[in-house]
Amino acid sequence: QVQLVESGGGLVQPGGSLRLSCAASGFTFSSYAMMWYRHAPGKERELVATITSSGSTYYVDSAKGRFTISRDNAKKTVYLQMNGLKPDDTAVYYCNTHFYNLTPSRRIWGQGTQVTVSS
Repeated sequence: QVQLVESGGGLVQPGGSLRLSCAASGFTFSSYAMMWYRHAPGKERELVATITSSGSTYYVDSAKGRFTISRDNAKKTVYLQMNGLKPDDTAVYYCNTHFYNLTPSRRIWGQGTQVTVSS
């Protein structure tokens, strides 16, 4: 069964940095794109970053120039390096996989990791 375990969140001041990690299992990690989403209260869940199986990356406009997504296929882990954090980045961050695009109704989510940007 698929498992996604996010970690690395916390409380940080505006302008600070965090590195999020997501350990994945239960599917062929190296074959699928990985993604980071975030969900803030009162807002829709938002796709923040994607990294394809070949290493191409994509970002939501608000994250460009500040966030970097990367992956380590040997460790089956995807990372999100977040620099220059802003209060609007406050949200629960979740990873997910393109694997579920094959069966969208079966998509599962991990526990997420809370990122709070506040002075």
